[in-house]
Amino acid sequence: MAEGRVVGIDLGTTNSLVAYMENDTPVVIPGADGSNLVPSVVALDPIPAPIPAGDGRPTVTVGNSARKALIQTPERVIYSVKRLMGRSLEEVQSELKLFPFHLAADPKAGPPDPNEVPRIQLGELRFTAPEISAYILRQLKRNAERFFSAPVTQAVITVPAYFNDAQRQATKDAGRMAGLEVLRLVNEPTAAALAYGLDRGKEGTIAVYDLGGGTFDISILKLREGIFEVQSTNGDTHLGGDDIDNLLMAIALNEIHAEHGVDLRLHPGAVQAVRKAAIEAKILLSTEMMARFDIELPNGDRYQREIPREVFELLIEPVLARTAGPCKQALADAGIIPEQIDEVVLVGGSTRIPAVRLLVDELFHLRPRGKKPHIELNPDEVVALGAAVQADILSGASKSTEEMLLLDVTPLSLGIEALGGTVARIIQRNSTVPASATEHFTTGVDGQTNVAIHVVQGERELAADCRSLARFDLKGIPPMSAGLPRIEVKFLIDADGILHVTAREQRSGLAAQIEVKPTYGLTDQQVESMILDSFDNAEADFAKRLLIEARNEAETILAAVERAPRSPAWAQLTSDEQTAITLASDYLKKAEQSENPAAIREATLILDHATRRFAELMMDAAVSSALRGKTMDSAGEELDEAVTAPHAMAPAEFK
Repeated sequence: MAEGRVVGIDLGTTNSLVAYMENDTPVVIPGADGSNLVPSVVALDPIPAPIPAGDGRPTVTVGNSARKALIQTPERVIYSVKRLMGRSLEEVQSELKLFPFHLAADPKAGPPDPNEVPRIQLGELRFTAPEISAYILRQLKRNAERFFSAPVTQAVITVPAYFNDAQRQATKDAGRMAGLEVLRLVNEPTAAALAYGLDRGKEGTIAVYDLGGGTFDISILKLREGIFEVQSTNGDTHLGGDDIDNLLMAIALNEIHAEHGVDLRLHPGAVQAVRKAAIEAKILLSTEMMARFDIELPNGDRYQREIPREVFELLIEPVLARTAGPCKQALADAGIIPEQIDEVVLVGGSTRIPAVRLLVDELFHLRPRGKKPHIELNPDEVVALGAAVQADILSGASKSTEEMLLLDVTPLSLGIEALGGTVARIIQRNSTVPASATEHFTTGVDGQTNVAIHVVQGERELAADCRSLARFDLKGIPPMSAGLPRIEVKFLIDADGILHVTAREQRSGLAAQIEVKPTYGLTDQQVESMILDSFDNAEADFAKRLLIEARNEAETILAAVERAPRSPAWAQLTSDEQTAITLASDYLKKAEQSENPAAIREATLILDHATRRFAELMMDAAVSSALRGKTMDSAGEELDEAVTAPHAMAPAEFK
């Protein structure tokens, strides 16, 4: 095999895979044990005594060999680490209830920072989630290098569609630590569509329903003439097969405690035996009508229990029902109804459960139309196969993919905080990425020399209700009257969904920029409910925005009227005109204190009407001043900037 081959990697919660393109077909690369699936499990072997020569560090094992250690040495094993990727110390607390591993104590003095990157204590060593993921990626890299008998240094890695910037960045960091250049992060449902499209050559509208070990994603795509265009995406970053396992485990643990007086939570190895039995029961119930728990307890008793499929389906119904909301929202965002879905593709091992397939049939109205969900491709492998297709597209290695194009989307809107706390959206949600957009802003205070750029993500009208991504200042702006500076803010989302922001004051050329780095303070609930919250609170949010904008407009005109007596044009007004402006100004000041945006706008219009001749006199004076000693072009540019009023931004020191 040739050197420089690019592979596709599915870095999964439960299992991980690596694949490549063999001629025109994506193929999963098996491990040394012959298995295509590499369990996403990492273990530390005990240090033998006496400690051998070298640094004395224990050997790290990955995959099936690591999974075998779960019962014997659970405190030295970690699994489902994908649930911890890009998340803060505070956020991961709920994940650790049924896990044998625990967080490492912070060696620094003082209370732990809830936004700190969590570190897992495994035996005598401490690891971050990206470091653990890097071990899994190294194993996949080794599998590929053994298969090709050549180095592998480049990869496409898949991520859940609803992974936020911190989780995506953590995945890229893991790739770098594993010695891989990550050419692209691809959303898992989109990768599945790539594999499906290459395999079947279909065209039309496709729904990809992806229920994996730790996350759920739904994506609506259009396939046409080799173009895979994502229409919308939605999901739940905290929902998957692990939740089903935990439900079965909870039943067993509670019954064992009640019937046998044994609290297995005090016996980590026994808890893992229950977890293993729960997973086996879940898998068996996908094909059989009955499964059975049979577990030997630490006190010598045996716990035995039969679980009929109907009981299992009642138990997991609330978990499966949580996938319905994102599916309906994705259809609404794409502007289509279920009957317009031509195909539904199932992805993820949990979609083998009959109740899941029945739910999908109902959600997309398949049976009345004589259709069934597509399961031709192995749901455990389809994401890795799609990653291999994307790797082939990027490397240009074969003619079969040279005409194919992948157009993905960003799941949430991006913008900045404007004066008054409103959100000025720059890139709308479900925009195709890579994406770039530019908006112009100005200052809201005379002589303002610094501007605070607050980058936010979400669908609410006020920045306080959205997720804060980054803050930076544009400093050193030449002092000018409010509204005169022209600040250009440019957003660029790269192909990995990572955001870059640039701000530039056009008169002076002064610029500042930032690459949005991981923000570990995000909760899953914030990500999952941002869009739903925007609908639930749309009316109240819009009312708040109208009030803020009305008050901002009133403040602008009142500030100009306050300066009016100092202008030479004021003396050209009659006493009646001056009195009318003063009365209208007082009326607006009183209206501004109300909570009624319509009343504020009405008072603003009255003052605007009263100051119309004054504004004309000031414009005449400005034209004369602008023309004095200037070319027509330069004067025109200055006047054009003076009369344009983009969003105002608050000074940095005010934020």
